[in-house]
Amino acid sequence: MNLLFVCSENRLRSPTAVAVFSEYDGVEAISVGTNADASTSVSGNPIEWADAVLVMETSHRNNAIR
Repeated sequence: MNLLFVCSENRLRSPTAVAVFSEYDGVEAISVGTNADASTSVSGNPIEWADAVLVMETSHRNNAIR
């Protein structure tokens, strides 16, 4: 299963989620951020890759689907 974690800056919350969930067999996880200064910004490719997109806040969902 491919999991995409989304937070604001992709510096703390979503990278931590990747570290935790990547330990499970059969799980691939990556993270992105919604802010312009995020270390990796959200784009169509990660969203298309993911089987599930998990956001930390409602605002992240709203920004990720634009």
